[in-house]
Amino acid sequence: MKIPKVIKNRDAYISRIKPFMRQSIVKVMIGHRRVGKSYILYQLMDVIRKEDTTANIIYINKEDVEFADMRTYKELNDYVISKSVDCKMNYIFVDEIQEITDFRLAIRSLALDDNNDIYITGSNSEIFSADLGNELGGRYVEFKIYSLSYMEFLDFHKLPDEDKSMESYIHYGGLPYLIHLPMQEEVVMEYLSSIYSTIVLKDVVQRKNIRNTAFLEQLIKFLANNVGSLFSSKSISDFLKSQRVDISPNQVNEYAIALADAFIVHRVGRYDIVGKRLFERGEKYYFENMGIRNVIAGYTLQDRAKRLENIVYNHLLYCGYDVKIGTIATAEEIDFVCTKGGETLYVQVAAELSKEDTINREFGNLLRIKDNYPKIVVSGERSFENTYKGVEHIYIKDFLSSALNRSIL
Repeated sequence: MKIPKVIKNRDAYISRIKPFMRQSIVKVMIGHRRVGKSYILYQLMDVIRKEDTTANIIYINKEDVEFADMRTYKELNDYVISKSVDCKMNYIFVDEIQEITDFRLAIRSLALDDNNDIYITGSNSEIFSADLGNELGGRYVEFKIYSLSYMEFLDFHKLPDEDKSMESYIHYGGLPYLIHLPMQEEVVMEYLSSIYSTIVLKDVVQRKNIRNTAFLEQLIKFLANNVGSLFSSKSISDFLKSQRVDISPNQVNEYAIALADAFIVHRVGRYDIVGKRLFERGEKYYFENMGIRNVIAGYTLQDRAKRLENIVYNHLLYCGYDVKIGTIATAEEIDFVCTKGGETLYVQVAAELSKEDTINREFGNLLRIKDNYPKIVVSGERSFENTYKGVEHIYIKDFLSSALNRSIL
């Protein structure tokens, strides 16, 4: 079993998964390639070994040449059975399981044995939601693995919590492997570019049999340049046609879904705060990894507001929130309506708060919401007052570094 000697801990995920250990519930970890899913498996194995030095751990990594010939569910099932021990807990780990045809059939069968404790990872949400949902019903639990949070980034890179570190995080993103590279623009961007190309090729083009790769690249660039803008498939199609790229709204929608399934982007719908309903049309797009977004769109001063909004969205996901775009009236928008455990949090994001009309807009929209749930404005403005008419203001670095300890989060 090939496991790295040095493993950086991501304890927030382990604490969420541990209550389901040694249960006949399949633990599914999903997220895009190189986001750290394998290392979470290694951590789980380490936890198991510390509690039981004789534990029977069966580990299959589909990116390891040792398992290159394992292609079907039957081969997966036969291998696990051959390594299993009777009358003892078998801890089964399968990394990048989507590379095995009809893997769900093997997992369904193996899950019938209460002595099998199963953990699997994958890089495509569609496969898991469609296949495992049908085969396992309520016998699996899904954990979404994201790029490093800001605090994890500081821990991994041994950096102080200061503005320079935060800008490095927003610039290069939170892929764990960056700790092995010099934090130099050309080196990091070359690595991120290769990861981006791999994800697009393997998890979008090949998996979806996409032939119009030129349009796919155009769409990704468009989304990267317009992070946080409200679009429909038709409006994207209309814009691209103005750029002499002729593509139908249906194909735009199909490709956008493929990008979301591969975790390149998050597709966020709109929520009517007053009517308590989701709108059928219109969504925003945010990138899962800021470094990959910056490889595509560049890192310019003019895009600072877009980057801040994206990084706030990502942090809210990491904190466990379900996040939607909020709408009060036709022209009034709340950046994020966040729900978790029956509670709601409203968040506005602003690059700066130096102008009176900006202050009135960002805080005013929140003040129009007539309920008692927490409301905050996150900004890149350190010097602004802490509250404004009862709505709290948080500087972006403070939000990223201490939000997990706040009562509202």
